Amino acid sequence: MSSPCRTSAVLVVFMALAVSVRAEQLKERSCDVIGDESSESQMERALLKKLEPLSQMRFNVTVEKGKTENYVYHFRVCREVNSTLHDFGGLVQADRQNGKTTVIGRINETQVFNGSDWIMLIYKGGDSYGRHCSGEKRRAVIMISCKRGVTASSFSIISEEREKEQDCFYLFEMDSDVACPAEDSHLSVGSILLITFASLIAVYIIGGFLYQRLVVGAKGMEQFPHFAFWQDLGNLVADGCDFVCRSKPRNAPAAYRGVGDDQLGEESEERDDHLLPM
Repeated sequence: MSSPCRTSAVLVVFMALAVSVRAEQLKERSCDVIGDESSESQMERALLKKLEPLSQMRFNVTVEKGKTENYVYHFRVCREVNSTLHDFGGLVQADRQNGKTTVIGRINETQVFNGSDWIMLIYKGGDSYGRHCSGEKRRAVIMISCKRGVTASSFSIISEEREKEQDCFYLFEMDSDVACPAEDSHLSVGSILLITFASLIAVYIIGGFLYQRLVVGAKGMEQFPHFAFWQDLGNLVADGCDFVCRSKPRNAPAAYRGVGDDQLGEESEERDDHLLPM
C-alpha cells in the first residue's frame, strides 16, 4: 500500500474512533444499582423502568436559612444533573452565595425499593461531609409518593440529618403517578356477565346474518337468523303468560252473556194471526 493510502486509512480510523468516543460522551448515563449487575433483582429493574418517564425532567428547590445558608438543590431521576462534568451527580447542591457545588448523591450508587403507593430512590456516594457525620459521604433519599394524574410535582426538601455520627442523609419528597399501583377493574360480576351476554348476542346476529345471506342465499328479512322463530316469539310469550297467569279454569263459563242469535230464538209464525180480519 502506498504512503498516501496508508495515511488516509489511518485518518479514517482515527475519525471513526473520535466519533464513537464523542457519541459515548453525549449518551447520558443512567442509574446503576449498588453491586454487580448480576445481583440486581427483577424488582429493582422494574422500578427503574417505572421511573424512566421522569428521567427527562429537571427538578429544583431553593432553601434559605437566615443569611448564612442559601442553596439551590438540582435533581434528576436516574440522570446526571450536569452530564458535561461526568461526575455521576444525580442530586447537586449549589451555594447561591459563592457558587460552590456539592454532590449530594450519585446515580452510580443507587438503591431503589417501593411500597404500596410510594417509591424510595436513594443516591449514595456524594461528596464527603466536613466536620459533620464523621466525614462520611453524603446521601440523598428521595421519597416519591403516589398522586394520580400528575407526572411529577411538589419536589421539596424535608430535612437534612447531619447531627449523627454516621448514616446522615438529605430527605426529599415529590409526587408522581409513576408511584401509583395499577388500578383494579371496577367491573362487577353482573357487568361482566352483561358484557359477555351482549357480545354473544352480537356474534349470533352477525354470524347468523352472514350465514343466511352467503350460504343459504336468503334475502330481505329472511336474512335474520331463525326469523320464523323470532316472528312467532310474541305469540309464544302471550300463550305462556296466558297459561301461567290464568286465574280461572280453562273451561269456566263467561261471567256475562252477550246478546246473540241463540237468545232471540225463532218467532212464532202465528203470534199475529188473531189480528188479521176473518
